[in-house]
Amino acid sequence: MAFVKSGWLLRQSTILRRWKKNWFDLWSDGRLIFYDDQNRHDLEDKIHMRVHCINLRVGNECRDFQPPEGKQRDCLLQIVCRDGKTVNLCAESADDCLAWKIALQDARTNTGYVGSDVMYDETAISSAPPPYTAYATPSPEVYGYGYDQYNGAYPPVGPQIIYASNGQAYALPYQYPYPGNLPHPP
Repeated sequence: MAFVKSGWLLRQSTILRRWKKNWFDLWSDGRLIFYDDQNRHDLEDKIHMRVHCINLRVGNECRDFQPPEGKQRDCLLQIVCRDGKTVNLCAESADDCLAWKIALQDARTNTGYVGSDVMYDETAISSAPPPYTAYATPSPEVYGYGYDQYNGAYPPVGPQIIYASNGQAYALPYQYPYPGNLPHPP
């Protein structure tokens, strides 16, 4: 596994609500692990972003807590987990907060397949699914109705897959069923 991002963040404790400086490591498999210090000897906690995180809030979206003294609200970051736990964080600056937000959001939505070599390849770069799918040019028998051959690509008949900005896939019924009086193309 490879680090995606590492660094210091302030974390608010759950019981006394005090701010404590922790070292955070975000791994390419989506695990966010935080320690007492940079030496990584004392593990504080860990969150698997793809499994446990259901929401990520920044700045004014953060609820029920205030930034530590001397920090702006736009430095705040909040991780909301499925079990109801929230992890309140504060970055050194608004830019650092944005960098952590992007890295954590990518860790939530990008998937690697367990057991695939890609998950263990340190040079691999994961990304969101493409906004479109490339289709192969149809075979010549599709054009048996006297129409000129089209060199572009046709989408398949059936449900279309649409990806939302958060990476969620939605299947939609094909919007334009074959309306002609000719038989369906093969």
